[in-house]
Amino acid sequence: METPLTKYIKPNQAPLDLKEYEKTGGYEGVKKILKGMLPDDIIGLVKTSNLLGRGGAGFQTGLKWSLVPKEKDVAGVRYLVANADEMEPGTFKDRYLLEGNPHQLIEGMIIASYAIQAEKAYIFMRWAYKKAEVIIKKAIEEAYSAGYLGKNILGSGYNLDLHLHTSAGRYICGEESALLNALEGKRGIPRAKPPFPATSGLFGQPTVINNVETLSWIPHIIENGSDWFIKLSTSGEGGTKLYGVSGRVKKPGLWELPLGTTIREIIEDYAGGMQDGYQLKGIIPGGASTDFLIASQIDTKMDFASVRAAGSRLGTGTMMILDDKTCPVAFIHNLIKFFAKESCGFCTPCREGLPWVEKVLMKFEEGNATLKDIEILEFHTKYLVPGNTFCAHAPGAMEPLQSGLKYFKDDFLRHINEKHCPWR
Repeated sequence: METPLTKYIKPNQAPLDLKEYEKTGGYEGVKKILKGMLPDDIIGLVKTSNLLGRGGAGFQTGLKWSLVPKEKDVAGVRYLVANADEMEPGTFKDRYLLEGNPHQLIEGMIIASYAIQAEKAYIFMRWAYKKAEVIIKKAIEEAYSAGYLGKNILGSGYNLDLHLHTSAGRYICGEESALLNALEGKRGIPRAKPPFPATSGLFGQPTVINNVETLSWIPHIIENGSDWFIKLSTSGEGGTKLYGVSGRVKKPGLWELPLGTTIREIIEDYAGGMQDGYQLKGIIPGGASTDFLIASQIDTKMDFASVRAAGSRLGTGTMMILDDKTCPVAFIHNLIKFFAKESCGFCTPCREGLPWVEKVLMKFEEGNATLKDIEILEFHTKYLVPGNTFCAHAPGAMEPLQSGLKYFKDDFLRHINEKHCPWR
């Protein structure tokens, strides 16, 4: 089984420096494109690879790049931004890549920038990633010293400056338009769409924002081609995926596996199965803002189409496990508390609705809830939806709640009937 993204990452060891990275074939992709590939050739190759964004939305990367207007149509600077603001609870896959193979990301950013003819690029990094910050800064300096960044890269006439920007530390800054506002020094709140960033992004100029894992794929696709990439997956969607598991399993962690590996294989073969004395009750498959799947769906393939067909989203691919000895109401309450705290406060339904939902869930935990409170929760799962809120923050927060009410309603009713949390 090939593991291109993590092949050279050695846990608890320093990442490859520039010379070591070059010995593995690093920066050959940059040399290849600057010697003989046109930007449209690169975009075409990434399109045929069907590389779907690994940040959560799963938008096709080549298509996103192709939406950037040509220089003859829109003058001025264009930008590439790597979204490394990994704030999703239970998610740490991008951190692994940032700390483990920084030059892989930088090479991917150089190629992506050339494809869209960007001459300025940013890595927008989560404030708490202190170790990654040091590693990325060092790698950027090495890349400048070797002529992979800066003016006239490798004598090609192409220029690119790459900057590291540390986030102020708010969940909403992972939303691409809020990220752009924060990068401009403004309050991190979402922008109205359209226009989309590809046509009017950072400082009003064409901008592409891609996830760290997505950009780390680019050198490998340039080197090996689109057919190779597609064959890596078990489902035809292409590539491998960094899957994570947290919760009461024997070996929580992170693994690079073919996209389309089943939940069962990830939990039982790699995470070691459930801890002794615990049974699987539910799975949040791709970060806190995805719907629960349940134990009977354990053979679902972890790819975009299969998880969607099962009623949830692949998201980040980093699962959180709910076991049979953990209160599902408390589990959901904890998630909603996070989302209520992280609301940017820009639109009323999110700013006022999420704290209200959190207070109602607290009533269940305290044994004061009534059947009317279930109606209130169900109302919010239908009201805090796209179209009623400015961005996907509140609708995302409703996903574990609506699926929790669907699969674990008896547990909510027990809190009402027994007037306390049955798990305490």
